[in-house]
Amino acid sequence: MLESGENYLETILILNEKNNGKVKSIDLAKELNFSKPSVSRAVSILKNEGYLRVESSGYLVLTEAGMARAKMIYERHIVLTRLFSKIANVTPEIAEKDACRIEHVISNETFYGLKTFLSKLEENESK
Repeated sequence: MLESGENYLETILILNEKNNGKVKSIDLAKELNFSKPSVSRAVSILKNEGYLRVESSGYLVLTEAGMARAKMIYERHIVLTRLFSKIANVTPEIAEKDACRIEHVISNETFYGLKTFLSKLEENESK
């Protein structure tokens, strides 16, 4: 899956949390600052790939595969943002921007190593 598709899934997941599971294509367009036709095309692709379905009411619903992929990307985003803030001592904005880029290309092995490192670091800080 391309980075853009992962960004859509992650954004749907986040908007689901904010909007009590009620996300439409227009919500995505506003959140991502994309045109309606661009969002419509992406939604169609994600639907065809089995990551989401569109209800008759127009609401976007992540499938089991879509939810799993979105949660994986979002976890990477959160962990990498925290890591960059703590280790690189950069602003939250820079940490988030860099995490958003890296979350799509980092290997599972490296991510889990960094996640473990961050957990140990935060555990030691709380002592």
